[in-house]
Amino acid sequence: MNDYKVLFEPKKIGPIQVKNRLVMAPMGIEYMGNNDGSISQRIIDYYMERLRHGIGILICSVFKVENEIEALEECTPVMRETSMGLVSELCEAAHTFGARIFVQLTAGYGRVTPPSILRKQCVSSSATPNFWDPSVICRPMTVGEIGEIVTAIGRTARQLANAGVDGIELHGHEGYIFDQFTSSIWNKREDQYGGSLENRLRFPIECLQEMRREVGNQMAMVYRFGLKHFLKNFNSAALPGETFKEAGRDIEEGIEMAKMFEQAGFDALHVDAGCYESHYWPHPPIYQKHGCMADMPALAKKAVKIPVIGVGRLDKPEVAAQVIKEDKMDFVAIGRGLLAEPHWPEKVRQGRVHDIRPCIGCYDGCFEAYSKHRAISCALNPASGRERTHRLEPAVTPLNVMIVGGGVGGMEAARVASLRGHRVTLYDQNSSLGGLVQQAAVPEFKSDLRRLLSWYERQLDTPDISVNLNTRIGLEEIRAQSPDVVVVATGAKAAMINMPGTDHQSVVTGVDLLKDPSLAGQKSVIIGGGLVGCEIAIWLAAQGKECVIVEMCPSLMSGGIKIPIQVRMMTIDLLKKHGIMAFTDSKVQKILDGKVEIEDGSGLTTELETDTVVMAAGMVANSKLADDIENEFSRVYRIGDCRAPRNVMGAVWDAYEIARFI
Repeated sequence: MNDYKVLFEPKKIGPIQVKNRLVMAPMGIEYMGNNDGSISQRIIDYYMERLRHGIGILICSVFKVENEIEALEECTPVMRETSMGLVSELCEAAHTFGARIFVQLTAGYGRVTPPSILRKQCVSSSATPNFWDPSVICRPMTVGEIGEIVTAIGRTARQLANAGVDGIELHGHEGYIFDQFTSSIWNKREDQYGGSLENRLRFPIECLQEMRREVGNQMAMVYRFGLKHFLKNFNSAALPGETFKEAGRDIEEGIEMAKMFEQAGFDALHVDAGCYESHYWPHPPIYQKHGCMADMPALAKKAVKIPVIGVGRLDKPEVAAQVIKEDKMDFVAIGRGLLAEPHWPEKVRQGRVHDIRPCIGCYDGCFEAYSKHRAISCALNPASGRERTHRLEPAVTPLNVMIVGGGVGGMEAARVASLRGHRVTLYDQNSSLGGLVQQAAVPEFKSDLRRLLSWYERQLDTPDISVNLNTRIGLEEIRAQSPDVVVVATGAKAAMINMPGTDHQSVVTGVDLLKDPSLAGQKSVIIGGGLVGCEIAIWLAAQGKECVIVEMCPSLMSGGIKIPIQVRMMTIDLLKKHGIMAFTDSKVQKILDGKVEIEDGSGLTTELETDTVVMAAGMVANSKLADDIENEFSRVYRIGDCRAPRNVMGAVWDAYEIARFI
């Protein structure tokens, strides 16, 4: 605890005393509320699961204050008067636990609104192209409409204050409407809301003034913004450490904004970086280091006297504690880390940091959920956002559960079944647990997967689970043991494309290469431009090797499971950084000695010199055992890749769903 005690020191934000330095970062609750966008009991359950376990401030996110000027689908979260009863109950419970409730309000989404959810024309500060569909041009908001939103924010603040809310955060970052007004790259207005920095900040400052007029100084007022956009041009992002000329907001202007917001009367600043064009900054994937944006709040903190909240992969306790010790920020905001591990503060305080389920920065269960019209959750914690319906209940009748396969699916099934009181025996033919994730975790930029495997090993280190390694299980062994339930989690194997030359000694699968990196020569042709193939290329290029990717689809990472936008964007930029060439809309025709022959969509043939050919063209389910036994036993369940090759989320969610019902 001594290593982390700095995280539990109290500090004030404006009039509000906060019990510790831990903030739950605001994350969208789309598709979790009622049909009219109001707050539901499901949202309250989601927030309460985090409040009970020691968070200091919970920032509820992200709510519009009206839905007519920028008219979006009916279920868009709007802070309505009809929600105030549940908000009041949330505040009452939070205060019982010594926590504080802040609510994040937005003026709207503007140019980053997906056109599919628009009911009227897209609006923005100026006539700018929509991010998702540049053929859609946003309509500039009128001065009258700006005034309506200012009034609505003030009115909403008064309602929230009456409900017991402690603070309000204005959603001014990531390229949403406030950011579109405050940034010259999008704001081309010639009235009192455009031109000089003072004019561009007028909109959010008028909102602050209106809130103060309505509630006085009883609430803490916070402004969230990015100190820097990391834009090389209008549509191109900059990687960490890349030398470039900033096309969006640069640090100097960001610091000036911080000073002006303090002077205007905000009680704290919540500082990050990036926008939608540089989405891997405000939403950093696994490739970004922990604490990747800590220098942003640190720079702002030197310029102002009010508290500064920082964010950006701060879910590792040692990183969170270090940035506070180094005075880089006053509060650490943790988002996805609290989706994966709602008990994060409690476990840190109890010295149980190794029991914290890590976030792996995949975005498959959280941000990517919105594209499927699903509520935010977590790839590793299927109960996140579904706390009431997916909580674990003790088994009515404890059963003997046999699990075959020790990948993440098998381990999750063992963990959950054991927690419910079943007697669990897990078998794996390998010498260690982890399955294919062991290979996926080999590149240094995937080291969080190693943390996940270590976490699972600790969860399975219990007398209630018998783990048997180096053990191959077949039909006869299962017959001999006669378990009540068999869970088959035998995973998948790398697919091999049928073409001339696949038996050549230079051909290896991506899995085998990750097991033994010495198999790679100086030049590699990677067959398959999905996420796996791209990551292998980046990994090899970082070792100084030459790589070429050959992909059948018209673009990389466009086939199979959809890749979250921030992961795809950063992967593409890393490929460019390393100079990795990709032949899309192309097929390998044959593999020869020292070269590969490919053909593109127009029939043009090209020969690529290579020392190694890496097969990364997908996976094939290892389903033989399940096929052999499913008619022999009454309760046989397939989970993970042996049901259908997918990703970590697919394996974990399968396992959790089966294990919570058996």
